[in-house]
Amino acid sequence: MTTIHLENLVKRFGAFTALKTMDLEIRNGEFMALLGPSGCGKSTTMNMIAGMESPSEGRITFDGRDMNGVAMGKRGVGFVFQNYAIFTHMSVYDNLAYGLKVRGLAPTEVDRRVKAMADFLQLSPMLEKPSAKLSVNILQRLAIGRSAIVEPAIFLLDEPLSNVDAAFRAVMRTELKHLQREFRQTMVYVTHDQLEAMTMADRIAVMDHGVLQQVGTPLEVYNDPVNLFVAGFIGSPGMNLIDGTLAESDRGLVVDLGAMGVSVPLDADLAATARAHGVQEVVYGFRPERVVLAQAGAGLAMPVTFIERIGARTVVHFGDGDRRVKAVFDNNLAVSVGETAYVALEPGGARLFDRASGTAIRGA
Repeated sequence: MTTIHLENLVKRFGAFTALKTMDLEIRNGEFMALLGPSGCGKSTTMNMIAGMESPSEGRITFDGRDMNGVAMGKRGVGFVFQNYAIFTHMSVYDNLAYGLKVRGLAPTEVDRRVKAMADFLQLSPMLEKPSAKLSVNILQRLAIGRSAIVEPAIFLLDEPLSNVDAAFRAVMRTELKHLQREFRQTMVYVTHDQLEAMTMADRIAVMDHGVLQQVGTPLEVYNDPVNLFVAGFIGSPGMNLIDGTLAESDRGLVVDLGAMGVSVPLDADLAATARAHGVQEVVYGFRPERVVLAQAGAGLAMPVTFIERIGARTVVHFGDGDRRVKAVFDNNLAVSVGETAYVALEPGGARLFDRASGTAIRGA
């Protein structure tokens, strides 16, 4: 296992800055996901860790050893790409064995490790098959096995599941996490799919436009986003975000939600933090999972405009225009499009953001 430090890392391609002064520690044996939309700099970051690109500024260290100028082949990393990149003229067995043979392992040890990896990844029945005749799903499984079998201290995966079908992605999320625990590798996983990041990673580094936005556990970035970008990007559906204005009232500090036609009181801790922050123009945020249905008069009356029934859960869209709220319920919810419902927020579910800067208003 290896600890990776990215220190003041910058990457430019001509006049374009792909990565802007990134500082990140990836801990020994950690599964770290680099998450963000296309073009945010996550693959560029991984390519620099791998040695495929050199930093324009800053440095990368593995266990304190400076990697600047160290060739990719001498870094002890395994790499799996989106397009799997296996040897199609070889059998499954020979693909798995290739890296071990290059390292000069004895034939008996090669055979033992190939069969163990094939068993782990459910490739045993097809060891003698030519790789060219395999499905995309199996090719990607093979690519992962071929890199993992040499037991690199650092395992880098760049969107390895984006080309496979949904059912296979679900299987591979579990297998990749088991693989990382089995070999106790430091794993860095690039993805734009928040579900992959949330289900597999120990911590997530959220990126946008070449800037590291937030680093934390899946629950930390979900429950306490540091800014409006993270709040909207994390979650399916994303956080409800409504423009508001802070004002004092006989109920204490409230948020006037303008187009929503309601003023919402803040709990004591959030009110104290908001007063200390000293702004008035805010964005009031809350997760769809924190919305509940209330009795008539006990919540905000809103029309049901759209219902998405997604297996075990139901996503309900209330209102339209500037007066909209999304909510998530279980699948036995008895509501219909066109009817009026009363919605309320669970205690402690609100988050505030400075509307001008987009940063979260929260305690230290």
